[in-house]
This record gives sequence, C-alpha cells and structure tokens, in this order.
Amino acid sequence: MRVLQITAYSGWGCTGRIAVGIHNALINQNQECAIAWGRINTAADTVTTIKIGNKFDQDVHGLYTRITDKCGFGSQTVTRKFLKEIDEYTPDLIQLHIMHGYYINLEILFEYIKKKNIPVVWTFHDCWAFTGHCPYFELVHCEKWKTGCYDCEQKRHHPTSLVFDNSKGNWEKKKELFTEIPNLTIVTPSEWLAGLVRLSFFKGCRIEVINNGINLNDFKPTTGTIIDKLQIGDRKVILGVSSTWAKSKGLDDFIQLASLLPKTYVIVLVGLTKQQKEELPNTIVGIERTDSVKELAELYTLASVFVNPTYEDNYPTTNLESLACGTPVLTYRTGGSVEAAGNEYGKIVDQGNVNQLAEYIVSRKWESVTPELCREKAKEFDENVKFNEYVELYKELIKKRNSE
Repeated sequence: MRVLQITAYSGWGCTGRIAVGIHNALINQNQECAIAWGRINTAADTVTTIKIGNKFDQDVHGLYTRITDKCGFGSQTVTRKFLKEIDEYTPDLIQLHIMHGYYINLEILFEYIKKKNIPVVWTFHDCWAFTGHCPYFELVHCEKWKTGCYDCEQKRHHPTSLVFDNSKGNWEKKKELFTEIPNLTIVTPSEWLAGLVRLSFFKGCRIEVINNGINLNDFKPTTGTIIDKLQIGDRKVILGVSSTWAKSKGLDDFIQLASLLPKTYVIVLVGLTKQQKEELPNTIVGIERTDSVKELAELYTLASVFVNPTYEDNYPTTNLESLACGTPVLTYRTGGSVEAAGNEYGKIVDQGNVNQLAEYIVSRKWESVTPELCREKAKEFDENVKFNEYVELYKELIKKRNSE
C-alpha cells in the first residue's frame, strides 16, 4: 500500500503532527507513505516528504486571494508540476488535510484525481471545504453554506479578501469539483463536524469520525521548574493554551475573566504573540508559543483548571492534553470542544458567559473531577490508536477499489 498525503503543514501544528503520525503508522506496518507539503515542514529526516511550490508562488497565490477571494485557485503551474510527481509516486490512495494554504490549485488537482479514480480520504480540520470562504461560521451565526454562500460577512477573515467577495462562485465551484470524486471518504475529528458535513453538499459521501489523538508519553503528570520561571508564588493557576489567540479563541474573555477573579488566582496564557503579550493586563502572565512539550505538560499539571473559552473549534487537542495531565477542563459550549471534555471531566459554560466561568472557578464546581478520572478518560485518545484507525480505513478502501 502506497499512500500520498497532501497538506499545508508537515510536522508543524496539530494537523502537521497528524500527517506525520499517519506516516509513521503506515511505515510501522511495512507500508509506504510520503507527505507532500506546501507551507511548513518540521518533520524528522526519516519522514519522506515532497515540497509543493515555493514561497514566491505562495505569496503570489496569497495576493491573488486578497484581491479575488479565490483561495485554492491559484498556483496553476506549481500544481501541474506536482501532478507529474504524483504520477511518479503512483499512490494507491491520497489523504488530504489542509488545502487552503495558498499552495495548490484545487480545480487542477481534483480533475486529476477524478480522471485517475484514486481513492481519496479528506480529513476536515475545519469547515472550509463546504463554505464559500470561511473555515468557521459560528461566530456570526451564518447558515448560508447549507444552500449557497453569498455576501460573506467574514471575507476579511482568513483566507482574507480585501477587495472582491467571491463566496458564491467559490461555493458553487467547490460543490462541482468535490462531489464528482467517486471514491471520496470524509473524516472528521468530531461528531459535531460530521453532523455539519451531513447538512452540506458532501451529504452523499461516506463520512467517518476519527478523533484527534495525543501522545500519552508526552502528556502526563509532569513536574519541573516552570513554576519558578513564572514567579507566581502560591497563587492558583488558571491556564489557557492556543496556537493563535484572537477573539474567536476567547482572548477578550480571558481579559474580562482576570478582572473578576480574586488575587489568589493568576491566569497563564500560552501561544501569544509578542505584541499580545505586551498588551495584557498585569493580572495575566503571557507566554509566547513554546516548542517544549515538557514545559507545556508542566503547565497543564500545575493548573487548577484548564479554561478553553473558544467560540469556534472542531476538536481541540488542548482539552485532551489537559486531561492527560490530570487537570479538568472548563469550556464553552462550542463545536466539538464539549465532546473532548464534557461535564464529567470539568464543566461546560454557554458561550460568552464569563461571569459563570469566574463563578465556577472560585466555587471549584469541578472539585469532584479527580486527576485519576481525567487521566483515565485521556487513555481513549492515544494517538497511536487513532493513527492506526486511518491505516485500517485505507486498507478497506484500497481493497474495495481493487475488487471493483
């Protein structure tokens, strides 16, 4: 079995780690795999990778998107060159991940896949594949994606368009391209997203749920020197972690929360930009993005509770990481976040109810949730088990195609 993964990120971020994890699971079963990537690659040298395009092409594609609102429809020359590399690799199956990174032309790629009749598994890490523009729409309560996008309220959000609104054309073109692939299987990390996909133009496709997983050897109760670095004394730590911080991730809510908590508590936020860190009130300790998994595990272990006030999310692995370190989770009633950590392992709060977050923290509403209970729940999300679920799905699909 030979699998080709196509993604913006290899090794970097949650989706990049998933791609590498699938690669390694295949190799461990004596199968073949390569990761074709467009934006960032931090995978080890032992991972077989193929570079798609270059930074100049990405900049041109990004500029094209800023003007035309046609993300995924630039990079024509680069994509045609990449198709020759696919022909040389001759994959039995193609696994898609993030496709909206200004690095590939969807029309050229999907016409090729349709012609070759290659089985495709596409993991939706957000909603972008079935909208006319945005990766998420919950923040603005939009439902146009169900019947056809137009007049996009979020065209200035990623992938940003500063001039035209092509959401109607994008939606129609995506529907045409994506639904004509006969051997397409959609994977979603959450039941929530699977439910949305069944309401979209993908409703005729096979849809499977494979939860995100985490490395239980990395994320476990961990002690170290991080508490000394933070200089927080004996205050109780309320932790927030995100790869990027914005209103949709609850940054403004954390700032409001800080003003409601007694001085015996301190909020620690991980993943901030330098500017965001400088603009924080002195009641919040800010940490820029860390590549130290050990330090992150120390923070999860140190925290009294992990707070995830996200307004838009699929299946956040930060919730799982916290549970694996024995720390309960407070999260907004958002997307798949409540699936990863429900009331049994913390508390669920309605979006924007910062006062209730503060009340729950001070009254320790989650006190019956023990570290042992959290760690037991986290065992369900062993990444090795999840990666092997992908491998078994590939085997089934290739066997089915070969028997046709």
